[in-house]
Amino acid sequence: MGARHGLRRGHAASACPFIAFAAAAAVLLALPGLAAGDTHYYTFNVRMTNVTRLCVTKSIPTVNGQFPGPKLTAREGDRLVVKVHNHINYNVSFHWHGVRQLRNGWADGPSYITQCPIQGGQSYVYDFTVTGQRGTLWWHAHFSWLRVHLYGPLVILPKRAEGYPFPRPYKEVPILFGEWFNADTEAVINQALQTGGGPNVSDAYTFNGLPGPTYNCSARDTYNLKVKPGRTYMLRLINSALNDELFFGIANHTLTVVEADASYVKPFTVQTLVISPGQAMNVLLTTAPSPASPAYAMAISPYTNTQGTFDNTTAAAVLEYAPMPAAAARSLPLPALPLYNDTGAVTNFSRNFRSLASAQYPAAVPLAVDRHLLFTVGLGTDPCPSNQTCQGPNGTKFAASINNNSFFRPRTALLEAHYQRRYGGVLLANFPTTPPRPFNYTGTPPNTTFVQHGTRVVPLKFNTSVELVLQGTSIQGAESHPLHLHGYNFFVVGQGFGNFDPVNDPPKYNLADPVERNTISVPTAGWVALRFLADNPGN
Repeated sequence: MGARHGLRRGHAASACPFIAFAAAAAVLLALPGLAAGDTHYYTFNVRMTNVTRLCVTKSIPTVNGQFPGPKLTAREGDRLVVKVHNHINYNVSFHWHGVRQLRNGWADGPSYITQCPIQGGQSYVYDFTVTGQRGTLWWHAHFSWLRVHLYGPLVILPKRAEGYPFPRPYKEVPILFGEWFNADTEAVINQALQTGGGPNVSDAYTFNGLPGPTYNCSARDTYNLKVKPGRTYMLRLINSALNDELFFGIANHTLTVVEADASYVKPFTVQTLVISPGQAMNVLLTTAPSPASPAYAMAISPYTNTQGTFDNTTAAAVLEYAPMPAAAARSLPLPALPLYNDTGAVTNFSRNFRSLASAQYPAAVPLAVDRHLLFTVGLGTDPCPSNQTCQGPNGTKFAASINNNSFFRPRTALLEAHYQRRYGGVLLANFPTTPPRPFNYTGTPPNTTFVQHGTRVVPLKFNTSVELVLQGTSIQGAESHPLHLHGYNFFVVGQGFGNFDPVNDPPKYNLADPVERNTISVPTAGWVALRFLADNPGN
């Protein structure tokens, strides 16, 4: 499970051996008219490329020289073979975010968990089949902060005979929300890990890599979505930002949400939506038959309750019915987005999500539960090393933790250790399934905030049905925590504010049509209950 906070130990070289796989020459196939069951070959050349934003030119890692990276397209049931050549001085790996990787954890990408990273000058082949999924997902680097620049859309079309459970849109458009840092992002995270403070925030948000006219020197770096009147477009929205949950809206237009994390949902219409880091969302936009203006502004802005600094800016793009000068985009009225700390708006939006729960797309939520897990999620602290000044609370270092355990990167990849049955010195099967010290999680924090470090797991038997309650904490301030479960979808059966009540909250669960997702945000000073079936060994 991946947490938002990147405050973890371990960017030093590892003894983890590199495993290279040979493959036939990779060719980028033409993708229109794909047949179900096809194999699609891609080549990723990871190189440093000079890119200019906000009048700052810097060298960033890119895939095939593109920022954001190339779109991958397949149909449900297709096989993807992606050969990665690493030409940069950083280690790198890639995660196919949301792909279930059934019995194929080797292709999932987390460095030191399911694979050793790809070292500079080396290559690696990711080979996986998309099974039982269709919709919008994405890919990104899974090493340090490289995913600030290394990311792109992964579009999974339905099988040919199926189509969508809603009228087919006139056009489909991927829109990736991201961030731009004028500074070297690896230097930013390394400084945070060294000092123990929060990392410096981004300088701008972006639409498909472009910041837009609300930022200095960026009027010409504006994403324009050209549309025709009276047509329906499907926007494949992806939040590829590191840490920021984002509000999104289009002035004088409404959006109909039809999918979340590559799972169809009962359609609902909103003027503003919120999307967490790692989440994907398909929305239908029906353009005006007779627009009153040649263009309208689209905008994203942050949602956060953090007590620290954050990028409190708004990025804009243009919905263009007719051509207009670049300078004119500055004067377009922005959509009315909620305030940055409007938890009520986020809660009201989140409550709309329901699975289709139809015969063709059932909500296969486990009704009986074999294992109950309660994980507290939040920030703790580490003592400051001697002879060092730290920038965390009271001179300590921030540390993200679950049940007071903060991940320590192993020197052997966990999946490799499991495969070779070499657990000793790599991992312990004693991760606490409940908080070691119960307290009022959303109230007054305990006096001691130091965390434990380790590489620990909760072993699950195959086909175990699991209920996982993620409980937010207020130890270093209550805030929302986006988390992602690798190799699985899960059903969101309940959520609320305050402390989870194991007696009174479960009877209120939605077990009829809960939304199915792979990424969720633990509500600020609240909890969320998830259910899934542990049917994917190695993930």
